[in-house]
Amino acid sequence: MIKKVLVLFVVISLAGCAELQNVVNNLPNSGGLTQAQIGNGLRQALDKGIKNQVSKLTSTDGFYRNELVKILLPEELQAVDNGLRKIGLGNLADEGIKALNRAAEDAVKTATPIFVNAVKEITFTDAKDILLGQNNAATSYLESKTQQNLYQSFSPVIKNSFSKVGADKIWSNLITKYNSIPFVKSVNPDLTDYVTKQALEGVFTMIEVEEKGIREKVGLRTTSLLKQVFALQDNR
Repeated sequence: MIKKVLVLFVVISLAGCAELQNVVNNLPNSGGLTQAQIGNGLRQALDKGIKNQVSKLTSTDGFYRNELVKILLPEELQAVDNGLRKIGLGNLADEGIKALNRAAEDAVKTATPIFVNAVKEITFTDAKDILLGQNNAATSYLESKTQQNLYQSFSPVIKNSFSKVGADKIWSNLITKYNSIPFVKSVNPDLTDYVTKQALEGVFTMIEVEEKGIREKVGLRTTSLLKQVFALQDNR
């Protein structure tokens, strides 16, 4: 009889603990957030990255004067840069680099809605693991899931920006002059492809800056959801 009473007492106690845990889990900042809520918090962080950091890229010198994302010549074109400087055309080489960055700045301005939509449409398969991962985990996840589609959408924007800012004419002149240098190997680079990839990398770099800030600085969590979600990683 005593044994039965003890078993009944344990069962009741466990049931009470389970009910109590459910109450605790539903308290604010308790860790009872759903995957959907955590995912929405991560999206808010990425959205802030676009609003606060990517927007900086769209201004004049947004790429060119930002050492984190400045677009330099690809390795195969270093010979072009060196060759032009050797024959006194250093200014033309500098103008070519600036033109690449101007095209990226103009393109990001036009294509910002592409990145906003990418964030809205992304599905976090395991939001909690991403939240508790590295300081750039959400940005890396976004990049891995959207880069191919973003490239396809962004490439024609870059091509249009090349023409809009005059980068196509600058580089046509630059390449023509380089190829006319005796004994050099002629080049015909696909700069649209290169700048598209570099500009996308720059966008993700700046989103990552904001994500790290939100993870490390409570003051940057400007919504109640951001505060609740990222409080979980503070306690890991």
